Amino acid sequence: MELRQLQYFLVVAGELHFGRAAERLHIVQSAVSQQVNRLERELGVTLFERTTRTVRLTEAGRRLQPHAEQVLNAVTQARQAVEDLRIERTGTIRLGTSTGLGTRLEKLLVEFARLAPDAHLELANADADERIKRVRSGELDAAVLRGPRDESDLELLPLWSDALVAAIPARHDLAVLREIDLARLAELPLRLVARSHNPALYDLVIGCCRQAGFEPVLGPEFTTDQDTLAAVGFGQPSWTVYYATMAVRLTFPGVVFRPLRNPEPVMPSFLAVRPNPPRAELRALLSACHAIDS
Repeated sequence: MELRQLQYFLVVAGELHFGRAAERLHIVQSAVSQQVNRLERELGVTLFERTTRTVRLTEAGRRLQPHAEQVLNAVTQARQAVEDLRIERTGTIRLGTSTGLGTRLEKLLVEFARLAPDAHLELANADADERIKRVRSGELDAAVLRGPRDESDLELLPLWSDALVAAIPARHDLAVLREIDLARLAELPLRLVARSHNPALYDLVIGCCRQAGFEPVLGPEFTTDQDTLAAVGFGQPSWTVYYATMAVRLTFPGVVFRPLRNPEPVMPSFLAVRPNPPRAELRALLSACHAIDS
């Protein structure tokens, strides 16, 4: 009995159609039929009732199906276990990141290389929910997250906090100030990412505006850096926010970045990991994260 025979059997059992099964497997229909026939001969039973119009599982097919699924699942798990061991032996850490880390990421790479010179750090960029999902499944060893979250099956280890700064038109009267009281932006439309895309950032900014005594006038949503900064710099007066660590790397004509106060919006970051004893490379990553907290 071959694994591919069980695989082909399960696909046909799922589709109940040899043609569609062949399309899913990206092979010709005759190859699917041939392997299923061989499996039937080996087992000495008929697995499918076939007519010109229908394909149905026999009682033998129904009894085989859960066992075939278990076999293929066990093979997948075995391969993953060996792959995990290979990754551990090569000293690779898979870290989920996001845009906006700015100089933090560069410092992290340098510090990790210093602490674990024989290890490798692989970066995977994805949205927060996807990063969490990959940490749970083991596809990622850890993920950087902004803002607190309730993830009871994972550990969220505090990292650093980043201040937000305002991006405003260079031609605006407030541009001459070194710092801006948040309340002074009350009359300007705020270009902010939708809450559905980044609830932590949205809630922080809106909450700080309310703390400063006003409900922000929401303008068009933040889309891309280029389009949003172009609108801030050359369109109707408006403002948006950036992490200070990212803003220091940005220049855009017609736009200036200014620190905020009263209150100063500050976003905490966390490292999400599975609640297992960390191996040496992951401990090095944790140490690198804390070393760059400045």
